[in-house]
Amino acid sequence: MSPRPIHLLIAALGGEGGGVLTGWVIAAAARHGLPAQSTSIPGVAQRTGATTYYVEILPVPAAELGGRRPVFALHPGIGDVDLLLASELLEAGRAVGAGFVTPDRTFVIASTHRFFVMEEKMAMGDGRLDDAHLVHAIERQAKQSRLFDMERLAAQSGSMVNAVMLGAIAGSGVLPIPPELFEAAIRQDGKAVEANLRGFGAGLAAVRRRVPARPAADEQDRAASATDAVLAKAAAELPDAAREIVLEGIRRLIKYQDVSYAQLYLRRLANIREADARTGAGGKLLREAARHLALRMSFEDVIRVAQAKLDPGRFARIAKAMHVGPGEPFAIVEFLKPGIDELASVLPPRLAGAMLWLSRRFPRLGRLHWGMAVRSTSITGYLQFRLLRALKRWRPRTHRFRAEQQAIEAWLARIAAAAEISADLAIEVAECARLIKGYGDTHKRGSANYFAIDTRIIRPALAGRIPAARAIDAVASARTAALADAEGENLARCLAEIEAGTPAAPG
Repeated sequence: MSPRPIHLLIAALGGEGGGVLTGWVIAAAARHGLPAQSTSIPGVAQRTGATTYYVEILPVPAAELGGRRPVFALHPGIGDVDLLLASELLEAGRAVGAGFVTPDRTFVIASTHRFFVMEEKMAMGDGRLDDAHLVHAIERQAKQSRLFDMERLAAQSGSMVNAVMLGAIAGSGVLPIPPELFEAAIRQDGKAVEANLRGFGAGLAAVRRRVPARPAADEQDRAASATDAVLAKAAAELPDAAREIVLEGIRRLIKYQDVSYAQLYLRRLANIREADARTGAGGKLLREAARHLALRMSFEDVIRVAQAKLDPGRFARIAKAMHVGPGEPFAIVEFLKPGIDELASVLPPRLAGAMLWLSRRFPRLGRLHWGMAVRSTSITGYLQFRLLRALKRWRPRTHRFRAEQQAIEAWLARIAAAAEISADLAIEVAECARLIKGYGDTHKRGSANYFAIDTRIIRPALAGRIPAARAIDAVASARTAALADAEGENLARCLAEIEAGTPAAPG
């Protein structure tokens, strides 16, 4: 009986060096005397198209075939894949969905990190896919699986992710090729040899030691600062269900503003905690309110945008994506379009109020925007963003900050009042904070949707004009409708249907 080829399918993204990885595999097979063939279907940019590579290797040296030449397939067949290697979690999920992963044959090695697709990024709410669901589907469908963060290992080793992936292939044991031959292929290639060997070693060790699907935090991440420790102590008596979220909220707000702002976060949560205990919600109400409160208190403004633009990690990610070598110059151009609202947001409330009144009085002024293209890698561009970032201390005195705090207090009051009626209703009200995000037009639309739900459902429910059970369903339905489209048409129809089925208030 003729030996069966080993089938390797690599699911990657554009720009990750999948072609180089395939070349290393073929070179290692050739050094071992094994016949092999590779084909590829190139995609385009990251997250607009996957790039797949298919390799077949005959586990019999060519010298033992008596002059015969194997015939290899050009693409994988359903149920034929022995080893699936995916550089990103969703790519592994797509391969599972396509039927390439089978419980009787396929060994899956995939990275747990994500590059979000456009649908996830553009969703009005949290449009991210459930990573736990993807992991469960992969582990259930595969014969064996190893899931770990390849991107993180690549960063730690100073290599590209394709080197980590090659180490994972070697560590799997599916291919009858010794690891030293893969290393020889890297040396033969002659590019970034030392860095790629480090990445190869990291991937090899990760597969062999069966790393968990969720990597453990770095020691640096686990070691809380003295400030964090003080605030963590203040939150130590929180229910287990909410503790992790609250502590993460504390760290987020310290980074966003300062310690006193995080302490305000804890004080605001005290009332929610009491409501959670009264209603027997078991920490669920506190957890959801804490999660959304941390996000609302760290609202996006021009100061936060400047902080993000100057984040050193962002420059490093862009340089890596552009394949910029050490010491090589590159430019980043930021395209901005600030308007009256953005300008008013960083002014004192009285001055901002006057400016916004004028914009309403003269609509053409309100529609005025300034198109800007700023090089954040240039001295002048960097200093412009640094000046905006320096307004962080001024933030509590701005119009936007005061308006956000008033809106947050009103939202928290709605949650507390809803908790007197039903814990489930309070949770639904807390979840409505998902509608409010971003800045500019995005923030306006989200806030308008929230105001419509608050005015037409939440307030009537708190006043007793809508029964609790109906109010819970109505708030959830309206929120879902608002998140479904940016224009608000679904929400308008949903609110009309809800009101049509609500009895009129007694006269």
